[in-house]
Amino acid sequence: MGVRMVADYCSSIFPHLTFLATAAESVAESAEADSSLVLAGVLLSLVVIYFASKLGGEICARINLPTVLGELVGGVIIGVSAMHLLIFPGSGIDASASQIMQLLQGTTSLSPAELQATFSAQSEVISTLAEIGVVILLFEIGLESDLKELIRVGVQAGVVAIVGVTVPFGLGTAGLMWLFHIPAIPAIFAGAALTATSIGITAKVLAELQQLSSREGQIIIGAAVLDDVLGIIVLAVVGGLVKTGEVEIINVVYLVLSAAAFLIGGIWLGRLLSPFVVSLIDNLKTRGSLLLVSLGMAFVLSYVAVAIQLEAILGSFVAGLILAETAKRGELDEQIKPIADMLVPVFFVVVGARTDVSVLNPFNPANHEGLIIAAFLVAVALLGKVVTGFAVFGQPGINRWAIGIGMIPRGEVGLVFAAYGATTGALSPALQAAVIVMVILTTFVAPPMLRVAFSKGDAVPEVAGSES
Repeated sequence: MGVRMVADYCSSIFPHLTFLATAAESVAESAEADSSLVLAGVLLSLVVIYFASKLGGEICARINLPTVLGELVGGVIIGVSAMHLLIFPGSGIDASASQIMQLLQGTTSLSPAELQATFSAQSEVISTLAEIGVVILLFEIGLESDLKELIRVGVQAGVVAIVGVTVPFGLGTAGLMWLFHIPAIPAIFAGAALTATSIGITAKVLAELQQLSSREGQIIIGAAVLDDVLGIIVLAVVGGLVKTGEVEIINVVYLVLSAAAFLIGGIWLGRLLSPFVVSLIDNLKTRGSLLLVSLGMAFVLSYVAVAIQLEAILGSFVAGLILAETAKRGELDEQIKPIADMLVPVFFVVVGARTDVSVLNPFNPANHEGLIIAAFLVAVALLGKVVTGFAVFGQPGINRWAIGIGMIPRGEVGLVFAAYGATTGALSPALQAAVIVMVILTTFVAPPMLRVAFSKGDAVPEVAGSES
């Protein structure tokens, strides 16, 4: 899930959440920013992002690791943890901490207020580009998926998603309360953070391993999409508990029904209208008609998803699934790749850049309590997702380890849980640090583990009888 999409949803149901205030403040400040300098800051940031993603990805590719891991590590190096080339406004972070902003100030006559306004506007643009990047990624993943196979493994994917939410949530909450004597609401919130799955990271690794069309890949993608929906529902439930001490049943029912209606209705309506879309494309004479009409369809469905309080990436994934059923699939797949190559790395580098690995420093006494709790959370995070592979039924010869490991990475979704927990006071500093450590480790260990699982397991590379 994209960080900003989740943040927008959170702010709509939790008015006191500072994500909304931060966004409003950024908009207000951007009015003072020189648009040419904002553009200059964005362009410099993109240069840094592309360099970090290519260098990190190339190194990982040469040592037989997923390139997405290199992009994440590259983001960490240029981000808040190290070089401060790509950082974002937050607690204790302003324009003076950004090396790119310092370069702009050194080559112009910006006042401190103008510099801060430029920093805020530039950060918003990069964040938006990252969100568009993950929307494009999920559109591409949908385009490379097999709708018939996804429907065929839908029950198994549902079981994997439900187990992947309930097991880590139950173990995490109970363990925090019994072993560490943490009060119920903070324990429930931290347990909820364990339920998330970053579909973007897993999907990218599966694509690199050419396992998207395998039975394992289709179950993982289907389960990750459902997990995304369940994660939104869990966040709403836990957020209501933190805010009022009680669960708002009406809101939960609305989310469940709207998610089901969107996924089922969107696919049904899309398949019904896809012949009209193909006919429209065939009758257009201008260059880029196929790409632009297809992206327009993806963006419209993404908007509808956001409008009903779901994730934009669900809309783009559904659009990809629909268009994969048409004769334009191969041609569109080739045309979308350059767009993905330009925008998708922005998402992964930004995820890494936002990650503060200083919470992993064992020599800082302030981190000790958090690291102890983190060790427990990491164990539950790994176990709670790995067991999902063994919940699959009716699939002889399936690589259960690969399915379980594919559900492990928490990524940007877990960071949103941690940020919201800190904002509302639901998480103590130690517990917040523990959640961040869990997110960091699961995000970085899952890609190489998934590669090993597929290389050692009995994966089925292609679905028998699948259609291209």
